Amino acid sequence: QVRLVESGGGLVQAGDSLRLSCAASGITLSAYAVAWFRQAPGKERDFVAGISQNSGSTDYADSMKGRFSMSRDSAKNTVYLQMNSLKPDDTAVYYCAARYGALAYSGSGYNIWGRGTQVTVSS
Repeated sequence: QVRLVESGGGLVQAGDSLRLSCAASGITLSAYAVAWFRQAPGKERDFVAGISQNSGSTDYADSMKGRFSMSRDSAKNTVYLQMNSLKPDDTAVYYCAARYGALAYSGSGYNIWGRGTQVTVSS
């Protein structure tokens, strides 16, 4: 059974950091493009960051560049999203998604999803 399980969310203050994890079972994450998306209440699900299959190159939404960093630990079959200098606008449910193929920037391009982890940033 293919599963993605996110963890690491929580309630933090503006300026704090969090590291989200996305652990996979049933697939080898390094063979997949993996992305983080987020969805705030009443808003659409937006691309946050992604890591390409095999090469492991990363890309980020403009508003996250310089603050967020995505990485992959192949031995643990896990990807991470390090989030620094968090802002109240970063409050959302963060989802991990995977697809077999090139990195995509729309959620519709992914067929494997986790259930999400809540990140709340207070001012």
